[in-house]
Order: sequence, then structure tokens, then C-alpha cells
Amino acid sequence: MKLAEALALRADASRRAEQLRARVTSSARYQEGETPAEDAAALLTEAGTVLGELESLIRRINRTNAATPVEDGTLTDALARRDVLRLRHAMVTSAADAAAGDGQRAYRQLRSELRMIPALPVADLRRQADDLARELREVDTLIQRINWEADLLD
Repeated sequence: MKLAEALALRADASRRAEQLRARVTSSARYQEGETPAEDAAALLTEAGTVLGELESLIRRINRTNAATPVEDGTLTDALARRDVLRLRHAMVTSAADAAAGDGQRAYRQLRSELRMIPALPVADLRRQADDLARELREVDTLIQRINWEADLLD
């Protein structure tokens, strides 16, 4: 099985576990004299099985990520790089938006009102955000390619 397939299975198992949690919660109590919509104990057993499969997948995915070489490190390193690039891009974009006055009143009603001026160079921040977005796309593309090439470890 390829790593990408395991990632899709992990996402499905996570969704299934969340659905089972919601169903267990709604069936955990019922009114006297009525029958519950579903058997909460059976749902809990099924959830335990799904969570066991999820744990196994997560372990195998993590092992594969740590052992798969990518450029200057491992796939785990590339994933960390992608996560931090996303955070950097969001930070720089937010700073540029705030300095540009996005979402704020951009005009003065009276000449006596104080003008708002940017404390940061908006154009430079936009360029930096574009560079970060490009780098993020490159790292993400690399990760996606490796996901389809790497075999999942046991």
C-alpha cells in the first residue's frame, strides 16, 4: 500500500470514529418506556475497532514518514517545513493586510482627524508572502509526490 492510500484511510477512519462518537452520545440515554434508536454498547464496540485501526494506521504512517528520505532530511522534516511555511505565510499576510488597513475605514471625514499610516512596508510584505506561497507550493508538491511513491512500512 502506498503512503497516500494510508493517509486517505486514516482520514476515513477519523471521520468514522467521529460519526460513531456522535451516535454513541445520542444513544447513550433514552426515555423510559421507549427503545433507543441504536444499541450504544454495540456502537462503542464498533468505535473501539475503528480506533484500533486508526492507531495502527497512524503508527505506520509516522514510521514511514520518519524513514522516507526527502532532499535534505526525511518526510517528517518536509511536513514540519510545510506546517511552518503555512504559519509564516499567514503571519506575513495578516501583517500586510493590517498595515494596508484592510477592513478599516480608509477615508477621513474631516481634515482635523488623524491619519492612519502603515508601520510596516506593505509592498515588501506582499512580496515576501508571494515568495512564501511559492515555497509552500513547492514543498507541498514534493510531499504529495513522495506520498504516492513511498510504500507504507509495517
